Amino acid sequence: MGLVKSMAKEMMKEIGNKSREFYEFVLPPVDMHLDEEKLTLLIDIPGFEKKDIKISLDGNIISIQACKEISDEPNHKLICNQRPNIIDKKIRLPVDVKDEDVDSSAKYSQGVLTITIPVQKHGKNIKIE
Repeated sequence: MGLVKSMAKEMMKEIGNKSREFYEFVLPPVDMHLDEEKLTLLIDIPGFEKKDIKISLDGNIISIQACKEISDEPNHKLICNQRPNIIDKKIRLPVDVKDEDVDSSAKYSQGVLTITIPVQKHGKNIKIE
């Protein structure tokens, strides 16, 4: 019976590891909102510290990277580890970004990263007379 229990625990641990790897691949979920002047991205990355998040913008590709340290507590045995430890996401933005001298901004609060990026306006309205 002990062997079966041990195998079941090992299997659950491996399932947890594969789940974490899957989440690290597909996460974080992103919402984008566009108005005439800016693109706003809302990105869920709970469990990370602000200091561990890095954002870069290259043309219309934004990169979000985050990494957190895992602390091993001496008297605790890790049973399952599904939450992502690493975020490495590149997102192609659906609009042209304004010149790089215009500042984008980012804020991280309660596990949500909010990025605001100024965008170029396309075309102009034509008045019909």
